[in-house]
Amino acid sequence: MSPLTLFAVFLAAGAATFLIRLSFIAVEGRVRLPAWFRTALQFVPAAMLSALIAPDLLMRDGQLFLSPQNARLVAGIVAVVVAARTRSVAWTIVAGMAALIGLEMLR
Repeated sequence: MSPLTLFAVFLAAGAATFLIRLSFIAVEGRVRLPAWFRTALQFVPAAMLSALIAPDLLMRDGQLFLSPQNARLVAGIVAVVVAARTRSVAWTIVAGMAALIGLEMLR
């Protein structure tokens, strides 16, 4: 794929993403969204984050890898526990990364 074609794909994907997001902003106040839809929208960020993170924690080489030897999964569990206890993004990141680095060094 040529660099120009790749650049065009990036531009098209960026424009599509922008227009989708803009559509919600542009209709705000003009269209009354149902209550169930507004309630569902509150869960979109958590669902998207989970969809991005879960495969990296649970899969290795295209296979489900649920094992104590899965350093990413163990570090993810540590991060979830720290997040639940402290409610601090900084401590969650520090604990998760420390666990991952420590487990990778033990390997």
